[in-house]
Amino acid sequence: MTRLAQTADLNDVQQEILSTVRDFVDKEIIPVANQLEHRDEYPTEIVEGLKELGLFGLMIPEEYGGLGESLLTYALCVEEIARGWMSVSGIINTHFIVAYMLKQHGTQEQKDTFLPRMALGEVRGAFSMSEPALGSDVSAISSKGVRDGEEYVLNGQKMWLTNGGTSSLVAILCRSDEGHPEGTAPHKSMTTFLVEKEPGFGEVRPGLTIPGKIDKMGYKGVDTTELIMDGLRIPANRVLGGTTGQGFYQMMDGVEVGRVNVAARGCGVAQRAFELGISYAQQRETFGKPIAQHQAIQFKLAEMATKVEAAHAMMVNAARKKDSGERNDLEAGMAKYLASEYCKEVVEDAFRIHGGYGFSKEYEIERLYREAPMLLIGEGTAEIQKMIIGRRLLEEYRFQG
Repeated sequence: MTRLAQTADLNDVQQEILSTVRDFVDKEIIPVANQLEHRDEYPTEIVEGLKELGLFGLMIPEEYGGLGESLLTYALCVEEIARGWMSVSGIINTHFIVAYMLKQHGTQEQKDTFLPRMALGEVRGAFSMSEPALGSDVSAISSKGVRDGEEYVLNGQKMWLTNGGTSSLVAILCRSDEGHPEGTAPHKSMTTFLVEKEPGFGEVRPGLTIPGKIDKMGYKGVDTTELIMDGLRIPANRVLGGTTGQGFYQMMDGVEVGRVNVAARGCGVAQRAFELGISYAQQRETFGKPIAQHQAIQFKLAEMATKVEAAHAMMVNAARKKDSGERNDLEAGMAKYLASEYCKEVVEDAFRIHGGYGFSKEYEIERLYREAPMLLIGEGTAEIQKMIIGRRLLEEYRFQG
């Protein structure tokens, strides 16, 4: 166990889970991550191992077959997994957000139907807000769900679905004007629909098409796709929570815990970059001594380690705040913003320490250098986080003059 990024006051169960996950990462993920990433190959064997460990049900209540663990435990597990290969943590995250939304907002029938199978990893989740013409501006969603008897008919195009092909349950945010007169604020006329589908690509159910994988700079292995709805019919009982107009709030609740997850991913990637940098610095020699003995490199390592430690502390604080039942959008926004920015900086410093070898695909740092930028935009850009943070600060520090 390393000195950095330690978490105080964990119970025995949490420590055992984290030890098991770290061991799995060291033995089953790190040795094969580069090979799989370069081939853009889905990590089937790794995912099967995570299923056996029970990680797909980590936060699902025990009554539904899950482990009933806290957000903190989950975030610390994600940190370890991202340290091995960030793409694997993405596979878990989208599934986790859908399971969380079901747990918090689903009807009893929806919970009974999906959560036990999600806990086993038999049903795997994905969620969708973005569209080709929008990302952060959720209010501009144009995909629509229209009531037709005991069904809804969905039309529109979605973008950037992690697990788009491999998932079998997708939570899709659409506009639904039923019961919401013209002039209603956009965020009050949105609904989350639970859409079951077959894993794979092409037409995965009548009216629903998942085109092939999007070719990305990094974050490979995990499938990122579009989603096209053309007369997609789903039963009315697949409106999340059973009531239209609640979708925006449900999704934002899911994204809020997702931001803790992205912060954890940033922490994990930064930790691995630091490990690679400090290890290489002790092996590479210039001017007759290891470069780690040069003051310039020691300064760089000191800055990297401090950033790893600070990001981890903020991530843990945000997770514990949410676990306490308190509002944590301020803490989650800060953690996501800081961890993603520091991750980029730590990875770049490790890249610089590697010199020319950092540019070679034979070295792990090259992969991390391509993966880190995704964290800058995932679950909301830095600018969105600053808006959230700024607004919350003005609420907390309202001028009383």
